[in-house]
Amino acid sequence: MSRISEALEDVADAVIEQKDYLTELDAKIGDGDHGLNMARGMQAALDAVDKLPHDDEPAPVLQAIGQALLRNVGGAAGPLYGTGFVKAAAACDGSTRLDVASFAKLLSAAITGIEQRGHAQKGDKTMLDTLIPLLDSFQKAEAEGQTLSEALHHAEKAAMAGVDYTRTIAARKGRASLLGDQSIGTEDPGAASACIMYRALYRFLREY
Repeated sequence: MSRISEALEDVADAVIEQKDYLTELDAKIGDGDHGLNMARGMQAALDAVDKLPHDDEPAPVLQAIGQALLRNVGGAAGPLYGTGFVKAAAACDGSTRLDVASFAKLLSAAITGIEQRGHAQKGDKTMLDTLIPLLDSFQKAEAEGQTLSEALHHAEKAAMAGVDYTRTIAARKGRASLLGDQSIGTEDPGAASACIMYRALYRFLREY
């Protein structure tokens, strides 16, 4: 198993372990199926990557994950996360490696895809409220010449702050938007799942 596949396994395990928490969040402001959908999607992503002839290059792995999520995750999360991974795969090139610049580049591509697919922006109480602060943190790290370890650490804080921020705002997209101000006080499930995935990746890279 390659390092990339090992990282995916840790990320998938984290989502699966937190499926009840994510479902509980979604039950408050959505359809109540985000955790179950994400757990199913991440298991499908593991299966898809396991079938790849080579799993040590980021582009094919990210593409396989994206397609698995598109096919297996219901609601808005599948198209959005799936698109994000597919766009990140397309952004991979010969300069892509485990460094701050590559994190910023792939996140930027993923976010652009998600924004276009979901017609959403920061402040709408979606996964973007985690992903955009992550990108901002990595771009700042790149500009300041931070080490990867420093960048990963600061980005974790940004992601967690993004999730906390979604508690303070009303949803403006999806089913949750029907609740208006009643959605204030609950974390967005998509923002929470994005944070769970990033934190699992960070732990893997920190301990690898």
